[in-house]
Amino acid sequence: MIQFMKYEYKTQGVCSKQINLEMENGVIKEVSFVGGCQGNLSGIARLVAGVDAGKVISLLQDIKCPSCKASSCPDQLAKALTQIISV
Repeated sequence: MIQFMKYEYKTQGVCSKQINLEMENGVIKEVSFVGGCQGNLSGIARLVAGVDAGKVISLLQDIKCPSCKASSCPDQLAKALTQIISV
């Protein structure tokens, strides 16, 4: 059974305000960020497309941004994916 999901994640403590995700069977199909540094975030979105969510989580979790201190946009993406796959 194919499982397709669209998800919106409200970020906390970073420049981007929201992450929009599309996933199919645990694989990221598309990611877009609302706000933040669009050049870097567009690059991240392209790099994670087609990749298993678990792998992306392991690569991006706990990355810190000097401006945000406690988190970063990549870390927020990892948090969003963690929420999705734990449901």
